[in-house]
Amino acid sequence: MIARALALTLALGLGACARPPGPVDLSGTWPAQADDYDAVNQAWTRRAQLRADYSLALEVYATFHAPPWHAARAAREARLRGGPADAIAASARAAADGDLEFALVVTTHDRAENDLERGDRSVWRLALVDDAGVEVAPSAIERDKRPANVLRGELPAFGDFAVAYRVRFPRTPSLLGPGVRRVTLKMWSNTGAVALRWDAR
Repeated sequence: MIARALALTLALGLGACARPPGPVDLSGTWPAQADDYDAVNQAWTRRAQLRADYSLALEVYATFHAPPWHAARAAREARLRGGPADAIAASARAAADGDLEFALVVTTHDRAENDLERGDRSVWRLALVDDAGVEVAPSAIERDKRPANVLRGELPAFGDFAVAYRVRFPRTPSLLGPGVRRVTLKMWSNTGAVALRWDAR
């Protein structure tokens, strides 16, 4: 029964996307050239929905801040600021070499349940899962308190009833590095579960 419910949840999450997300570079290497930020942001974003009693209990967008994302964002920032490109790129590369970071845009039917920043006291649990099925717990979950107009510029899915979070996980070779085939972000509560997956090229 639980497996069937999870399969239905995954189908809903994947079916909600207008175009199935394509594979990405999970090697963890810094790209030789930064691509267009909007295209990269879309390529590294996944969406899932959880329905309960025929109503939408949860909608989540997750953007994986992998090295190609950091490179594209740095290039955009340098262009908007008019430099200094080298310093901005160096700062972005240092961030890309650190913990694995995800930007989450979460909307819940019951707004009181949108409480990921409460950690162990939250309604929800999060885990990053490697190829072998090993789950890694987040090292930090923070509500993104930047102004709404800034959030909308970086997170197109951010709406009036959404909450944005920054979630970090310890970096391990099984989650991002040569030979990694996929990484999955799981989010679950007593209501059900969703899974957002990034497959390697």
